[in-house]
Amino acid sequence: MTSRPEQASQFWLAFVIMHDLQVNSKALHSKVPRVGLIAGWGRYPIVVAEALRAQGCEVVCLGVKQHADPILRDMSDAYLDIGIGKIGGAIRYFRQQGVTRATMAGKIHKTRLLKGHWIKHLPDLRACRTFFPHFFSMSKDRKDDTLLRAVVDVFADGGIMFVPATEFVPEILVKAGTITKRQPSRAERKDIEFGWKIAKKIGEVDIGQSVAVKGQVVLAVEAIEGTDACIHRAGELSEGDGFTVVKVAKPQQDMRFDVPTFGKGTVEMLVNAGARVLAVEAHKTIFLDQAEVVAYANQHQLAIVALRDGASEQLYDAA
Repeated sequence: MTSRPEQASQFWLAFVIMHDLQVNSKALHSKVPRVGLIAGWGRYPIVVAEALRAQGCEVVCLGVKQHADPILRDMSDAYLDIGIGKIGGAIRYFRQQGVTRATMAGKIHKTRLLKGHWIKHLPDLRACRTFFPHFFSMSKDRKDDTLLRAVVDVFADGGIMFVPATEFVPEILVKAGTITKRQPSRAERKDIEFGWKIAKKIGEVDIGQSVAVKGQVVLAVEAIEGTDACIHRAGELSEGDGFTVVKVAKPQQDMRFDVPTFGKGTVEMLVNAGARVLAVEAHKTIFLDQAEVVAYANQHQLAIVALRDGASEQLYDAA
């Protein structure tokens, strides 16, 4: 004969199972495609959610705590705030909602992970198993690609396949050409080509995606602190006297995550720091707030160009 606590436990287990079955049944029988979205910091997740809704998809969003914009709750058909360490919970939620295909968009502030903030999110068992080699045994590194690929792989094991967010909004990838009215000078074009080689090298070893240069000298290299801090440091070192920032995709870029991105915030930072040129990689860089960025850049005489291979000759005639 079972005790009352055991009966209560069995009842609760049965209730949870039945609830999951009901949610799954409803989701699986829906004719509307459901797409999971893991939303980090910034406007990019909002743009992706808008695109998914416009395409007739139902958005099942997991908003990363202390990162995701609260507006995503109202834009989603199903929404849950979740900590960085709740990988098992994230997989269960997507499966309960009938999601088999998902995407991720937005920045995750890696500095918070290294400071131990993810522990405050009470990592679940699956997260502990996933990140144990990276944060405890140290048998694996903590490079962006390494950590994100580990997350993608564990979701795949749970039946959730990740696809690039740009598949839903291909128009957000910047096209090759001169984006602004002002074109770089001859000296700035040399800085672009010089910086491009450096940026590709640091991307190859997964250090960062951006480099700031002036007179073919490296002023600052992006690392864990992010692009904005790199720009700010270059502005201080150049004393606001003009410099060039080159931002590229990694040679081994996985378009499912950590795709180079720029928007109004980046351009405002460039102008405030005294930069004169931003060069990005065409077809592999996300361009947010395009109309606003172009207008603002033109107003402040900031040149923005998108190249395919770093050779500025493809854009300009010899001066």
